[in-house]
Amino acid sequence: MQYRPLGNSGIEASIVGLGTAAIGGMETQIPDDDESVRAIHAALDAGITLIDTAPSYGWGHSEEVVGKAIKGRRDQVIIATKCGVWWEDERGSPNGVKDGKEVTVSLRPDTIKIEVENSLKRLGVDYIDLMQCHKAAMPPEDTPIPETMGCLMDLKEQGKIRAIGVSNVSLDQLQQHHNAGDLSSDQFRYSMLLRDREEDILPYCAEHNIATLTYWSLEQGLLTGKVGPDRVFAENDFRGNAGQWLPWFKVENRQRLQDMFAGWADLTEKHDCSIGQLTIAWTAAQPGSTHVLCGTRTVEQGIDNAGAGAVELAADEVQRIRDDVINLGDPV
Repeated sequence: MQYRPLGNSGIEASIVGLGTAAIGGMETQIPDDDESVRAIHAALDAGITLIDTAPSYGWGHSEEVVGKAIKGRRDQVIIATKCGVWWEDERGSPNGVKDGKEVTVSLRPDTIKIEVENSLKRLGVDYIDLMQCHKAAMPPEDTPIPETMGCLMDLKEQGKIRAIGVSNVSLDQLQQHHNAGDLSSDQFRYSMLLRDREEDILPYCAEHNIATLTYWSLEQGLLTGKVGPDRVFAENDFRGNAGQWLPWFKVENRQRLQDMFAGWADLTEKHDCSIGQLTIAWTAAQPGSTHVLCGTRTVEQGIDNAGAGAVELAADEVQRIRDDVINLGDPV
């Protein structure tokens, strides 16, 4: 496993991180908590130290499961959680209904302080390593960024959090957060199929020593090589009906991806890795990309994802993969 700094925080974390949204549960998928704990343990045993969670992942359930899994192993873990998605009362800006709950986006100091205390309790810890503003770009949240950052800086001074991050922000919002306090990280969606952040966010983070935590870098399994054109999804799996808003899931596009992966057989053989591990390693090798979050539900996934942290690609291999992806073109 390779380890890199979380920006200027003084914290080092595994380049492969464990994402826990699925562990919290979704409307159509109920997780097995015991299997989730085993998966987390397997990932830790394989060298992963970074675990990313959020209160809104299962309305606290993900944090509780993570807390159970890390009990007795706190010194081996870098915990990243979030604040900003609020459902306890009407404070904040309306953001729809989810799982029957009226949800708002609130980055007000008063709700942030409550969220931090709640997360500390659910996780069973005395401090949080990285506190990230969740959905910081969601309008019409109108708390001035200096007020939000000032609150987080106070919590850092109190020792309740060690570092501050943001997620899903525009370049302008990223700059404003950076100018308002000690910003260590930015979390956003990025993969070899969705490279738009290479135009703005990644260069800015590289220039200003801000760590990046990318998610959906395996595109919900598409870039593992295990989701071919013949794959039939379970009735409760959203990927079965994702073709319109995630066109790469269309059968014909899955076949195009499989054809591309077949051309990487020499790379997977050379590095003794899977297509998924190759994808993660490529993502982590991009300029400005420091940490890659991978969702994990099973022991097998935890071990496989962690294995990507040992794969180091040569510059010409990184470019070759990029060229193949570019030549693939857009989904049909």
